[in-house]
Amino acid sequence: MQLNPTIREIRESATLAINQRVSALRQGGRTIWHFGFGQSPFPVHPKMQDALRQNAFRKEYLPTLGLPALREVICSFHREHFQYEFAPDHVIIGPGSKELIFQALYLLEGPLILPAPCWVSYAPQGEICGKPVVPVVAEKTDGYKVRAEQLRSAGRELPAGQKIMILNSPNNPTGAVYSADELQALAQVCRELNIIVISDEIYSHVCFNGTPAKGIGLFYPEGTIVTGGLSKAFSAGGYRLGFLAAPAEMTGFIKAIATLASETFSCVSSPVQYSAIVAFSDDSDVMEYVNQCTSLHHVAGDYLYERFTEMSLGCVRPEGGFYLFPDFAPFRRSLEGLGIAGSPDLCRYLLEHVDVAMLPGTDFCHPAEELTCRVTSVDYDGGAVFEASLTQPELGCDFIETHCPNLKDGCDALKNFLESF
Repeated sequence: MQLNPTIREIRESATLAINQRVSALRQGGRTIWHFGFGQSPFPVHPKMQDALRQNAFRKEYLPTLGLPALREVICSFHREHFQYEFAPDHVIIGPGSKELIFQALYLLEGPLILPAPCWVSYAPQGEICGKPVVPVVAEKTDGYKVRAEQLRSAGRELPAGQKIMILNSPNNPTGAVYSADELQALAQVCRELNIIVISDEIYSHVCFNGTPAKGIGLFYPEGTIVTGGLSKAFSAGGYRLGFLAAPAEMTGFIKAIATLASETFSCVSSPVQYSAIVAFSDDSDVMEYVNQCTSLHHVAGDYLYERFTEMSLGCVRPEGGFYLFPDFAPFRRSLEGLGIAGSPDLCRYLLEHVDVAMLPGTDFCHPAEELTCRVTSVDYDGGAVFEASLTQPELGCDFIETHCPNLKDGCDALKNFLESF
């Protein structure tokens, strides 16, 4: 059997692979502290569940762009929370924003610029689509956020013509959030160099400053495609529903992606689309729930940041999402004595000998020689933790250590390992 050689050279998604590995180890009786997989642990809000049940009888194919009522509430939701002016006929609903990003990359011509560290699937998707992939590595001293000068320099080295960039804020894997000034500076470069931006805003409501994260589309609306969905803020990853919204200037792109969708996934499950209407309808109960879950992500991220800092790991305090990107560089010499030369070696060792699961920075387009790892802050029972949080006047370190013992015990295991040198 002959296979597409591009696919043969691409590994299974690192995030899915580590989750399956940890599940198998735990089923085999090992205690593993799971810092490897970024799935929101909280239950789907009851109103969304009710809508799913009430519409379970719906079996009809929906329009390829998606249920009109859903596209309308998505536009209203983003006008209210993000000041975006989307039109319903420029929004498409897909089986997760991941699939829609892939379809956008398939359609758009030009090399793919990736501010790095970046999510594990961006580069493989670009490679599958036959695009040159150009990581632009941000410095830890810049909070792992790419600077406008870096982007301009990288863009000028590429051939003239259209280019693509995926920008993710709040960021997976670092927890970084771009400020309005930073986004405005990047937008100026994108205009100069004809860069179409895919703004992955799946974590936009998981932002720790009390308001949703601003997107580059505010400053570069004519050249920005926005993606989002149910998986993170609404804790409904398995519902597999995302959206893509394009500006009025991209009518041709929307027609093309609708055609591509019609020949691939056709449409998203009808009951799930009806459930998503509840998520994006700005229901006060649902939004209070989202805000409380975000507060818990915040305190869990702060807890891990403080613990890592106490261990002398280099780390940037997360500003959103549920990720951190610690750097084991202070222990490089000691780690070399264990045969650890880079982040893949480090993560293999930690899983095999310390029972802590992380992902290496290389999976996120970070240089192989660096000792960076992606850590998630969600290894706890979300339902129980949410209920406990409602009775607490303050959420802090004590709350995490009492109600999220895996986070504490995983940090203790890492601390004992590092103190052994």
